[in-house]
Amino acid sequence: MDLDRQRAIAWLEQNVSAHRLEHILGVEMMAINLAKIHQLDARQAAQAGLLHDLAKFFPPAKLLDLARQHQLNIDEVCRRVPHLLHADVGAIIAKEEFGVKDPQVLRAIANHTLGQPQMDDLSCVIFLADALEPGRGDSKKLNQLRQTSQEHLLQAVRQVCDMTLKHLVKNNKLIHPRMVQTRNWAFLAARP
Repeated sequence: MDLDRQRAIAWLEQNVSAHRLEHILGVEMMAINLAKIHQLDARQAAQAGLLHDLAKFFPPAKLLDLARQHQLNIDEVCRRVPHLLHADVGAIIAKEEFGVKDPQVLRAIANHTLGQPQMDDLSCVIFLADALEPGRGDSKKLNQLRQTSQEHLLQAVRQVCDMTLKHLVKNNKLIHPRMVQTRNWAFLAARP
């Protein structure tokens, strides 16, 4: 089933900020471009990119509630930082609200924040597009990462994880173990 893009955008306009919608459209665009470069299905990339932040503005109690209802794993870090559940909950909303059945698209939505060891290329593309879409800035570092994402998905995943982990440490934030696992998987998988 094809996604009704206009309906999805109308839903997003009601449920996320204008700034967030701009980010989402940037992720959708970058995901399509990366999918084409890496010979992936651009339609799947567009769907996952457009729907990746459906639950971004859900309050913590709602995220925890939906996670419990759908028997998602709620570890100690997610209990303390329920916002980390927005990716997994977003996949649930994509399925229930928009009828998305494609398991690859749902996994890409669920993996866009923390990644996942052994994630497929579509998940890598959405993970990277979320971190690197044009609205994230125009620094030399981001531009280098964008270039790497076009040349080598796993190297780019590892470098985005490194950037995220440094940011979290610098700002004295909790680090979810899945981000470290994703980084280590990408590090090992990208090595010859």
